[in-house]
Amino acid sequence: MANRDYYEVLGVDSSASDQEIKKAFRRVAMKHHPDRNPDDDSAGEKFKEAQEAYEILGDSDKKATYDRLGHAGVDGNAGGGGGFDTSGFGDAFGDVFGDIFGGGRRSGPARGADLRYDLQLDLEDAVKGKTIKIDVPSSVHCRTCDGSGARPGSSPTTCNTCGGAGQVRMSQGFFQVQQTCPQCRGQGQMISDPCRDCHGRGTREENKKLSVKIPAGVDTGDRIRLGGKGEAGPNGGPVGDLYVQVHVRDHSIFVRDGSHLHCEVPISFSQAALGGELEVPTLTGKVKLKIPSETQTGKVFRLRGKGVAPVRGGGTGDLLCRVVLETPINLSDDQRELLQNFDKSLMGKGKHSPKTSNWFDGVKNFFDNLTG
Repeated sequence: MANRDYYEVLGVDSSASDQEIKKAFRRVAMKHHPDRNPDDDSAGEKFKEAQEAYEILGDSDKKATYDRLGHAGVDGNAGGGGGFDTSGFGDAFGDVFGDIFGGGRRSGPARGADLRYDLQLDLEDAVKGKTIKIDVPSSVHCRTCDGSGARPGSSPTTCNTCGGAGQVRMSQGFFQVQQTCPQCRGQGQMISDPCRDCHGRGTREENKKLSVKIPAGVDTGDRIRLGGKGEAGPNGGPVGDLYVQVHVRDHSIFVRDGSHLHCEVPISFSQAALGGELEVPTLTGKVKLKIPSETQTGKVFRLRGKGVAPVRGGGTGDLLCRVVLETPINLSDDQRELLQNFDKSLMGKGKHSPKTSNWFDGVKNFFDNLTG
């Protein structure tokens, strides 16, 4: 192999710290690892070159010699073009490639998985709050063996293959990798006499009956966390959490927009023209809505404080009522005659229909300009 500058190989300068050199080696080694580059014949040489550079720069004494004398001072310590000497390098190599290939020592019982429960709520319950009972299928620690997986009176034994580490180191050509122990599957322990109830798993499937307190003001997308109500951790590990995901059903009258509520209120032609009072619903009961005379369809009336108090605080929103003029149907002959006579009484009197008059004036001007 050509005597390429080791700092150049790893992409660092001579002032780099031990941690920076180690990080650079990991980056270069991952990039050129032969298993990741099966179609690149040069990857193996670049990978080996990175190993050689890290063997020197990762050792403070060798690095100091290399800084003073260059390759001439360390050629006897590096692999050169022959076999690669891993003495004094295995720990650093295993540490770096343990990270790359999922190594590392077993860290004890793992935490259980978090669970999600989708909860459908009516708008009234979401606004006012409520305590709801739910059934959640999940795994729990086996009560018979207390989550160990071993039959009561016995206990798990240390795995003979990995010595309890959960990982084994294997040589593949000129490098070593750490892999999950095939005997204990990374647990570091073996169960020779499994619990009869959970068959050595340490957990059992069970439906949890839980009470969930829904705070007032929740909305679709909000999550409620119940700590320690998720899946049981393997090997007696801690229990995960349960997240209750809120979904508020569509309402037949109201549409929620943050802290505000919207609704449409149908009114008759006579109510719109003459004015009056209407009873409109709110989430806390009926209220009176005053309709002024000559109200046009689409007019929005605001009832302050009749909306929603948000769960995260802030003032209560409003109820926004949009009036919609309803055209009468199924008219009798007498009713039709009354309306026809009424319509005739309005003809030619633009003061009764200012919007209509303005619209026709605008149409007339448009066509005049178009033809002129």
